[in-house]
Amino acid sequence: MYCLPMTENTLAHRSTFTAPAHRTDRYCIVGAGPAGLGAARAFAQAGIPFDVLERHNDVGGIWDIGNARTPMYETAHFISSRTQSAFSDFPMPDGYPDYPSWRQILEYIRAFADHYGLRQYIQFGTDVRSVAPAGEQWEVTLASGERRQYRGVVLAVGHNWDPITPTYPGRFDGEVYHSFAYRSPIEFRGKRVLVIGGGNSGCDIACDAATHAERAMISLRRGYYFLPKHIFGQPLDEFFRKGPHIPLWLGQPLLAILLRVLVGDLTRYGLPKPDHKVLASHPIMNTQLLHHLAHGDIVAKPDVRELRSRSVAFADGSDEPVDLIVYATGYRATIPCLGALGDHVLEPGKLLLNIFPAEHPNLFVMGQFETDGGAYPVISRQAELVARVISLGAEAQSRWLERMRTTRPPDLADGVHYLKTPRHAFYVQFDAYIHYLDKLLKKLPAGTRVTARSG
Repeated sequence: MYCLPMTENTLAHRSTFTAPAHRTDRYCIVGAGPAGLGAARAFAQAGIPFDVLERHNDVGGIWDIGNARTPMYETAHFISSRTQSAFSDFPMPDGYPDYPSWRQILEYIRAFADHYGLRQYIQFGTDVRSVAPAGEQWEVTLASGERRQYRGVVLAVGHNWDPITPTYPGRFDGEVYHSFAYRSPIEFRGKRVLVIGGGNSGCDIACDAATHAERAMISLRRGYYFLPKHIFGQPLDEFFRKGPHIPLWLGQPLLAILLRVLVGDLTRYGLPKPDHKVLASHPIMNTQLLHHLAHGDIVAKPDVRELRSRSVAFADGSDEPVDLIVYATGYRATIPCLGALGDHVLEPGKLLLNIFPAEHPNLFVMGQFETDGGAYPVISRQAELVARVISLGAEAQSRWLERMRTTRPPDLADGVHYLKTPRHAFYVQFDAYIHYLDKLLKKLPAGTRVTARSG
């Protein structure tokens, strides 16, 4: 068992990292968020030498609201439940609620780092400017100008920090920003607020506007399915994963029937009817928005047609005065430290299993996925797979990757036809992805196990 930090500053900002003179025998992990820490644990347990480079002054990634590159906001909570969302072999505390807050998730992540003694490998305040192949090695250039050569690199840079901002005809002279910059509901006081976008963050922020703004509106380009966070008194994901496995070809229509019973006709709230099957888009785990719509605290609007200085015209012909527009319109997948190579790596079909760049040995990408389940169980398996592939040795690793390149790719969507949107470019169905990674892990020898340090 482990203990959460007694205070937020316990072990924060501390690292026993000592830079070795030569690094060609080791790997570089870029980022000390959940994906980077998952990789660090797996490498430590497998006996793989590595460094972790983190630009911020502590671990936590986007869950640290003090991090300059986080989209976190004060009212944010996990949308997958506590029991279904933990790292392998490291459950969240029993005292956590079903859907923990960002503060609790940050405590949990830092407890994970401390429990496994990961801070000793991390160099904080270290910004990686570029990663490029250098013969059989990889050259990592820091913002300080220092250049290091590593045997390989794990990119755990995240994917919720490069905002996509749409353009519309006309001009808006009020306040406008992307949800990436949103922090607190107090920003809405006394304002007429329009939230554009219907993802989970967009719906959360719209609920904040409903309770704090003078007038609140949410504009949706298409309809989405809204899933309740609890069903029969249990978290939704826990309820379905503890029951018998149902193939998605049967589960989709059954879930659609269940939502008609539990949620009803979404058009009654002024929302557009979904134009896709349930689960063909990332599920919206927020029926609180429906509550506010039903009580008139917020108004649903169709797509934006034109910006008109201090008002917004919509596709239904209506025009609303607006003081503040929040674009909750998602993020693009990008790995800027790779430069042009990053665009190539992220091309469709180039990133095997969303982990292995097909044409670049000893380069790995962690956490570059979205799914309909908890992220940390997936990250745990991705990290274990990378560690085991590395432990094969250069020749065996090359043969393994060649087999992966030439083998028919698995159906990681489990037959679901996801919407053709940027968000779904790296989308995987949770159970199908977990099952396939577990299948690969069973065929690979485990590396050296190192006992975790108690926190």
